Amino acid sequence: MFLFRAINEHSENLVAVRYGKSDDLVAGDVGFEDFFSRYQAELDSIGKRPDLLLFKKADYNPDLGLDISMKDSDEIGGYVSKAIAGIEVRSSAFLINKYTEETNRVLQENIDRVISLRDNVLSEYSDLLEQKRPELIPVLQQLDDISVRSLNFQTPTWRSSARLQTLSLLLSEIKKCLKVIQKRNNLSITPKVEDLKVVHKWIQTYDVPHFYVQVFFDRIYGMSFQHILELIANPEWEDEKYFIEQDAKNQNKTTVKIPSQDGICLAGAVTEPYHHSVRKELNKGRLLFYVKFDGGEAFLDKANFETLFACSL
Repeated sequence: MFLFRAINEHSENLVAVRYGKSDDLVAGDVGFEDFFSRYQAELDSIGKRPDLLLFKKADYNPDLGLDISMKDSDEIGGYVSKAIAGIEVRSSAFLINKYTEETNRVLQENIDRVISLRDNVLSEYSDLLEQKRPELIPVLQQLDDISVRSLNFQTPTWRSSARLQTLSLLLSEIKKCLKVIQKRNNLSITPKVEDLKVVHKWIQTYDVPHFYVQVFFDRIYGMSFQHILELIANPEWEDEKYFIEQDAKNQNKTTVKIPSQDGICLAGAVTEPYHHSVRKELNKGRLLFYVKFDGGEAFLDKANFETLFACSL
């Protein structure tokens, strides 16, 4: 885990400890039902454990080591309360720099196309618009790099003449370009709605601040849970500063998506890890293959880290 190693290898004042449940059991494995029922009971009792805890070195207990994920909550409750932060780590298989570069290229390409189509429509078909949709003329006249992000109109389907058909096609193409421009195109920090309650319960149980960290293969961003709550408490910011979507890649669970760049960049450079295939045989002979990562390094931005976590790295 990039962040875990980066803190423990380079921090003078802090220790990161693995805390979140990380059992390798899957449904159908021997012991899974018992593990799952204990996990649900713990959610009800203390809330959802974050993946990592941050301790000041003076409060770190070397006898417990760097991994307390398998310790019972009753056994380590007092120790957990000494942490200065809990960190929920989300990993994303993207290079955010490359993603941003490509989405910006597509965005500009569509903006340029809209402007070109606008000029064509106004110069060649203003007379038809005056007859059929005069209200579109000032809208198109005011169209620029800013207004393309919010403009919307109903596309006509005129067929009574060749010129009207052409005008309909041009307006339809403008509309298609606008959809591309207005589509959410940021990689995000992604708390699941169903987790908000159990994360809040954990904070209440231990009185430790909680943070979400989104790890990409070239950057790491972080945001406090408190800031996430402040955002979603303002419905007027939905579809502007945050988005709520059902994520098909995550069993259609409802997820809050906040543009990563609106968080604090904790690492502006990451060395990619090595990766290899792992084969796991399940109890009925089914084979499961997945990728395992080793190595890699995150280069922490000291000032940004200290700003987010309000402590000295």
